[in-house]
Amino acid sequence: MHDNGLKYLRNRKVVTLDELALHLDRSQRTIQRRLAGWQVINSYNGNGKFYTLESTPKFDANGLWQYKGAFFSRFGNLTATFVQLVENSQAGLTASEAGNLIGLRPSSFLWHLRNNPALKREKRRGLFVYFSSIPSRYNEQERGRDSMPKSGRLPTASEAISILVERIKHPDLDTDELSRRLKNQKIFVSAESIHNLFIHHD
Repeated sequence: MHDNGLKYLRNRKVVTLDELALHLDRSQRTIQRRLAGWQVINSYNGNGKFYTLESTPKFDANGLWQYKGAFFSRFGNLTATFVQLVENSQAGLTASEAGNLIGLRPSSFLWHLRNNPALKREKRRGLFVYFSSIPSRYNEQERGRDSMPKSGRLPTASEAISILVERIKHPDLDTDELSRRLKNQKIFVSAESIHNLFIHHD
């Protein structure tokens, strides 16, 4: 069962407990015991119901990987992931920014994180922003947030990379055209946010 289960996991990349139990013709409890020794990680969405081998994900610059509706993070569960993304951000994260980055509706997870001791939640320009609670990091992020254009948000780090790749490929495109091209790639960044990125970094 060991080799068969690992082969199935490698080939499918992402599976649920039900799928593994059905494939191996074993009970879910037996499969759970096996998974503990197979070096797998859980998804941070779907209440952790998706499994993949630790060696499978190709994490992006933010430490995230998505595959057929299953979302994984090198940082672990959703709480640990959000805390780390906030810590790594240049100017903290609003609900919208966090949702775009993580791929989930902010209302599905932010309410439970509002009092997390690793985070500092403040209202800026009418929006709640989540900063690191570490004083030195908070001060840096606060300066970053204050320097952002007042007309809108800056793209996330992963969005910025996608924007720059498209700009390099198509240097003559304006921000509206860049936004449309990214939308075709399932990357939803407004023309205003793209403009803010170029202004912010001069």
